[in-house]
Amino acid sequence: MIVILLVTLLGLLVAGLVFAYVAYPHRGEELPVVPQLGDAMRKGVDSLPTLEDSESRR
Repeated sequence: MIVILLVTLLGLLVAGLVFAYVAYPHRGEELPVVPQLGDAMRKGVDSLPTLEDSESRR
């Protein structure tokens, strides 16, 4: 029972972080309450490899 609760809470936490990233830093805005979290998310995403538009259409 505790494992199910922990997995559910972890899933909600990840979903909240994704929502916060899409709602603010992804659009170039600062998070209103915790701007340090937005900076950390932006740095993490910038370090990941991405495809350019021309590469994804091949």
